[in-house]
Amino acid sequence: MKKAIIICSGGLDSVVTAHYVFKTLKYKKLKVLFFSYGQKSLSSERKAAKLCARKLNSEFYEINLKELGEMSNSLINKPGKIKTIKNKDLKDTSNESKKYYVPCRNTIFLIYALALAESEYVKNKSVNDIFVGFKCEGRESYPDTTKEFVMEMNKLAKIGCHKNFKIKAPLINKDKEDIILLGKKLDVKLEETFSCYVGKDKHCGKCLACKLRQAGFYWAGVPDKTRYLTS
Repeated sequence: MKKAIIICSGGLDSVVTAHYVFKTLKYKKLKVLFFSYGQKSLSSERKAAKLCARKLNSEFYEINLKELGEMSNSLINKPGKIKTIKNKDLKDTSNESKKYYVPCRNTIFLIYALALAESEYVKNKSVNDIFVGFKCEGRESYPDTTKEFVMEMNKLAKIGCHKNFKIKAPLINKDKEDIILLGKKLDVKLEETFSCYVGKDKHCGKCLACKLRQAGFYWAGVPDKTRYLTS
């Protein structure tokens, strides 16, 4: 039986990745790994990730990284003015993206995922592949979401662990609209995912993550059933 650890924020990309791993790649024993790091949208992200785990009959595993949120200057963690993004702004999101960057977040997440995989191997010789929901961001990728980053983390895993655990990003060549179409094909209830950087119970409808989500549904030609405070 193939086993996998899925790093899942409850967002659209990571939830679709989890369903893809289970339904298409046929991994039948999953751990949905969620991180709490002082993000404003923690409760809604956790709810969406737990729901994903339940629907895939998988274990939900949460790690608390309070210190990461305390170190971060990202608007994901800290108070600050949230710019209302307009469609024309999506042509170049590099400056706005920087406001939401949590330094080394994915590096830290993957190190913990490797530690979890390693502990499972030491305990019962169980081997887990590790999956992340990175997607195509073009020139504006964060440094810890690129193909090169995944390749280098795999090199580290090879020399730093007892077993050669594989880190995989199966959607890394896809745009948001491609992922939405894939999610629809896999019967994922996309409205149950949570992508907003700052929302509590609903998507705010104005931050960069919300606008990219809305644009993805538009270009995919799929009705957006997400609950927004504003649009």
